[in-house]
Amino acid sequence: MLNQDLSKVLTGHVSRYSLVIATAKLAREISDKNLEDKVITTEKSVSEALDKLLADEYRIVEPTEIANI
Repeated sequence: MLNQDLSKVLTGHVSRYSLVIATAKLAREISDKNLEDKVITTEKSVSEALDKLLADEYRIVEPTEIANI
């Protein structure tokens, strides 16, 4: 996996912690869907999830308690 430029995702009060949690949750969804559909992929689900987040296919929404820090 190449080091991605995360500055695009980390704008607008999005913390690194929120990015990690969102990537992990999305990777789990991708992995479960591939298992359910019996699809074998060569790309890891974490890489796929991060690519989708960087392509703005998903949006990270933080709780108001964290967003104001």
